[in-house]
Amino acid sequence: MKQDINSIKSISQLHEIFGFGKPTHPLISIIDVSKWEISEQFVDVKYTSELYTVGLKDKSCGLQYGRNTYDFDEGVLIFTAPNQVKSVSKSQRLDEINGWMLFFHADLIRNTSLGQSIEDYGFFSYDVHEALHLSEAEQKTITDCKTMIQNEIMERIDNHSQTVIVSSLELLLNLSRRYYERQFNTRTAQNSDVVSQFHTLLNSYYKSGKFAETGTPSVEYFSDKIHLSGNYLSDLLKKETGYSIKDHVNNFIIEKAKTLLLSESETVSGIAYTLGFNYPHYFNRLFKNKTGLTPQEYRQLN
Repeated sequence: MKQDINSIKSISQLHEIFGFGKPTHPLISIIDVSKWEISEQFVDVKYTSELYTVGLKDKSCGLQYGRNTYDFDEGVLIFTAPNQVKSVSKSQRLDEINGWMLFFHADLIRNTSLGQSIEDYGFFSYDVHEALHLSEAEQKTITDCKTMIQNEIMERIDNHSQTVIVSSLELLLNLSRRYYERQFNTRTAQNSDVVSQFHTLLNSYYKSGKFAETGTPSVEYFSDKIHLSGNYLSDLLKKETGYSIKDHVNNFIIEKAKTLLLSESETVSGIAYTLGFNYPHYFNRLFKNKTGLTPQEYRQLN
């Protein structure tokens, strides 16, 4: 019977479970993947972690995330946020895979500028198949940041250690954001198909009457249909069109509302309901925010 790992709450617990020895820093650790032996007892065991993870691996690593298993070629960077369910789908021998895994606890950055902005790095919530594919030059730059952090961890901890570690980590994340933008740019044709699919889904949702039946479509609705994580899809749309998922839905609502307001047979309350609002004043607020006019004022002017 496989051992259950319910939750990894700290760097020390991570090291203890996987036999890494005592960590040199209580809030951050970098593991050489080639030295990480994963025995059969850990295969298919689901666990959650209170740690952020950044990992660079060079080939098939058998990572299972949610319901899916993914294998990668070299130069792939993956990110996971705390409290996400993960498991390993196959065992791993020493020296079988090259790469590194960086783990850090939120307490490391809690009272820093990075702690205030960590939620802005949406790729921590991307699905694993939306990993960042790096060129050799990009891989070297990211690894240099990792090495800077690693050297600081291995040296004697002093009053400057946290500042140096966190600033190096922030640089790594900012570079990753830049490289993701490059990845979006180099996949323009594929991204255009996603944008088209998104608009088709939005129109179909409206035509089927689901706005009135179930309310405005959620980010999860689109991400499930398009098979991308909500954060990745929203970031892709933002890059391609300048608007997030929420922006697109709200703009769609306003354009439909303008058309419906030209019909004298529809009350403002009825239009609000048709567009997914149980309370007309929320619709009125959105409409005025987008157009500068209340729905009634718009109707009277047109």
